[in-house]
Amino acid sequence: MILRHRMRLSVALAAFAGLGLRLLFVLKFPVTNSGDAPFYIELAWNWLKNGVYGMTIDGHLTPVDMRVPGYPAFLAAVFGLAGNSERAAMLAHIVVDMATCFVATLIAVRLAGRDSRRRVGLAAFVMAALCPFTANYTAVVLTETLVTLLTALTLIVLLETDAGAANLEGQPPETANKPWFFAGVMAGFGALVRPETPLVLGAAGIVLVAKWWRPADWTKLVRAGLLMAVGLLLPLIPWAARNWYTLHEVQFLAPRYSQLPGEVVPRGFTAWTDTWLWRMRDVYLVTWNLNSVEISMDDIPATAFDSDQERDRIEALLDEHNDTLTETDQMDAKFGQIARERTARHPLRTYAKIPFLRCLALWFTPRVELLPLAGHLTPLKLEWEEDRPDFVSTLALVVANGIIVLLALVGLWRAWARPGVALLVWFVILRTVFFAYLVDTPEPRYVLECFPAVIALGALAFERPGRRYSTGSG
Repeated sequence: MILRHRMRLSVALAAFAGLGLRLLFVLKFPVTNSGDAPFYIELAWNWLKNGVYGMTIDGHLTPVDMRVPGYPAFLAAVFGLAGNSERAAMLAHIVVDMATCFVATLIAVRLAGRDSRRRVGLAAFVMAALCPFTANYTAVVLTETLVTLLTALTLIVLLETDAGAANLEGQPPETANKPWFFAGVMAGFGALVRPETPLVLGAAGIVLVAKWWRPADWTKLVRAGLLMAVGLLLPLIPWAARNWYTLHEVQFLAPRYSQLPGEVVPRGFTAWTDTWLWRMRDVYLVTWNLNSVEISMDDIPATAFDSDQERDRIEALLDEHNDTLTETDQMDAKFGQIARERTARHPLRTYAKIPFLRCLALWFTPRVELLPLAGHLTPLKLEWEEDRPDFVSTLALVVANGIIVLLALVGLWRAWARPGVALLVWFVILRTVFFAYLVDTPEPRYVLECFPAVIALGALAFERPGRRYSTGSG
């Protein structure tokens, strides 16, 4: 009884601390007009007030498919209750993120040994509630908070399937099949918030292929895949039907490049940045300045050029861009040509080195993009002397991030053979590789959806040593 009382008190204290941390970010460090936030707000408000999922183009409210509708629908629901208020959306984020803390705890408990479930569950909840990185994103009107919850819910459902359970033999077929379908449905709703959410189903697929690679198991493999696919498609069908009816196009998610009519899709420019860009700093100074702000040669690292001649070619293209703040098809084609030449000279740089560095940037970063911090740690002596509070805050975030990752690695080492662990690991790997290789900007927020899985693994580091894992209930 005393132990249970202490446990409840600890959970309550962690919950209040988590709420306080999120309120601190929302009230003291709210982020307005950041990235896609104004776009999401406009979509939500137009949908709520005018019945049109669109934006104003050339003075006319025009239907668009540039973003999937899940997060604007969430905002529209908030705005319907509280008016067009970013602060109200942020407060709603707090509720959603605290729910994610509980789901992350359930994931950890599901993986823990019977005798350590309370201990592991408490560790997971404390880590999730006090995680500054997920908490920070409650203070901005972006998709991360909502999609992280939906991803965590998909994982907890998948842990009840053959991809996560130790043994489902002997269960009625309808009981064994339901989790696959519901996992697909949950991932489908997640895809309506962020299109890459079904990667979690891909992780389940990898686990199942490794488990059911024998021909005798192929029927089960196909059945699970079909059930997940059907569940995934169901939430997407209304959105696809809307796009077919309104825009006369086949679009189940959203186009990769969200250019307005008449704008150039910067495929060549992106191909060029893919040969050298791996830091978030360069995204701010180069990628996001295209077609909006002058791009300075001084902001481009020397690794972006293989010769003085190549540097001169890039400088000429940027001078042309800076004159009009517009990239033309001809300019983009020239960037693409330079990208092909650089890749031909050093294919491993484009296809291995830069993606690897992007993986490191995604996971080992101060994550200060939403905070009033410079985020600089080097040169150490200069940063310490010139802006000590900034240096200390940034270092604290680096250490916190490192501790979370280290605990996850310890938990993985202790529990690597347990059912469900492979699912979480493959999900983290798949999502990281996807954004390192196939997405143009290595934004640290792209792996926030992995944090419930990472925290659950980290909580396993707190299991009592020497206890055997048991799949029994209790």
